[in-house]
Amino acid sequence: MTVSTDPEHIAIAKSSGIKIDWSDGHRSEYSNEYLRDECPCATCTGAHGTEPQKTSYSSPPAKPDPFQMFKPKIKLLSVEEVGAYAIRFFWNDGHNAGIYSYTHLRSICPCPACRAARA
Repeated sequence: MTVSTDPEHIAIAKSSGIKIDWSDGHRSEYSNEYLRDECPCATCTGAHGTEPQKTSYSSPPAKPDPFQMFKPKIKLLSVEEVGAYAIRFFWNDGHNAGIYSYTHLRSICPCPACRAARA
């Protein structure tokens, strides 16, 4: 079966994440934390030989710090379509450089079947 990168429907919940129904019948559900951690921008990925600036919103802290300052939950402020091939997210942490192509979104689908296929 061919994997589709053509979305049929995208449902956006600014406080929790997005769901995409793909034209091949697959459904992907992405939490905001996961999407922010998977940002494909040059800063986050370390393109051009720079140190990657990855976030870890979707990972629990290794050891809880009782004196850690409050960190607000990551939320979408807005979303915009980029041509017919991608979407851009504007996050409450000030980041908005990532352009998430539909190919990228399908390649990072967090469902168990897609994770197993990538392993």
